[in-house]
Amino acid sequence: MTLDVRLFPCLNDNYGLLLRDRETGMVATVDTPDAAAILADLEASGWGRLDRILNTHWHPDHTQGNAALKAGTGCEIIGPEEVRRAAPIDRIVAGGDTVMLGATALEVTDAPGHTLGHIVYRSPADAQAFVGDVLFVLGCGRLFEGTPDQMWTSLQALAAWPDETVVWCAHEYTAANARFALSLDDRPEMAARAAEIFAMRERGEATVPTTIGAEKAFNPFLRAGDAAAFAAVRAAKDVF
Repeated sequence: MTLDVRLFPCLNDNYGLLLRDRETGMVATVDTPDAAAILADLEASGWGRLDRILNTHWHPDHTQGNAALKAGTGCEIIGPEEVRRAAPIDRIVAGGDTVMLGATALEVTDAPGHTLGHIVYRSPADAQAFVGDVLFVLGCGRLFEGTPDQMWTSLQALAAWPDETVVWCAHEYTAANARFALSLDDRPEMAARAAEIFAMRERGEATVPTTIGAEKAFNPFLRAGDAAAFAAVRAAKDVF
């Protein structure tokens, strides 16, 4: 393993993520929900630098710290073209590209649905992925711009990753997602998983990260079966 990851709360329910390549010490933040919180955690980490911002999509709670972090650290801002709608960016990437963080190769995958230009980053060598608002623990992002077919295709691309892939999501939505999942799934295993989640939240613990294997087992959106069934589940969650 060559990649260290720090998770910390930002705003109301966002998570900040700092990544460090162990070989070179290069550091990146995945999205920029709160520049001050990111800088505070960077100081607490002792990592001493910020080299890159890795944006996943354009929404302000993922890009609003870009300018301040650029001004304060001189870091390079990398992300999809759509980030220009909301914040500064230095380098555009899309599916099939690779972003190097020191010796760590982060593969870029297009994942439209939540927004049309959403991307995700994955280090196959470390079995870790950073998925923004595409996949959540027991959930997925709302379809603000894309179609159910697009989001289903995106989710299937993530589901094709190895089951042991560690998935770092951008929000703490898990308790609400678990309540919805329980309304659709009466398996004892689902009840046990939900009870575990509720207990974690009662203790103030983060439910992120998850794994691809866990989401394939319990996430109602990944278990939908096809795009039409996914659309029905997504519509039901939107009014749950």
